[in-house]
Amino acid sequence: MAQKKLHPSVAKFKEFVKNNPKMIQEVRKGKTTWQELYEDWYLLGEEDARWEKIGNENNDLSEKPEEQETNTEKKGDLISNIMGMVNKMDPNQIQNHINNLSQAIGAIQGVLSQFQGSNGAKPPGKPPEGPINPFTFRKD
Repeated sequence: MAQKKLHPSVAKFKEFVKNNPKMIQEVRKGKTTWQELYEDWYLLGEEDARWEKIGNENNDLSEKPEEQETNTEKKGDLISNIMGMVNKMDPNQIQNHINNLSQAIGAIQGVLSQFQGSNGAKPPGKPPEGPINPFTFRKD
């Protein structure tokens, strides 16, 4: 395959990237794109402070423990929030909610048992469906 000849500015940018391998990591991490880096390099030049910033951000090993600390702080905050909510709960109110939930589940079970059918048997506790003759009048 014949290799295309690159524009001189693109060739210079490739050399610049080879001298600054941290830029490759920036693109791989998704923090930026090659197009953005090229445009910045073309407009700002090789001596801009942006390029030093990229190298310093990735070279600092102290950032990783800080990130871990923030993650543990977030987990700690979550646990403390949950514990705070548990401490604020009223046991009587919780019992009331549990009773309401139990009644709702009982009602759902009753509806399901009606739809499943009990082979013609009436569910226990239901009164008979009324008199056979709905027009019962007394004679004088």
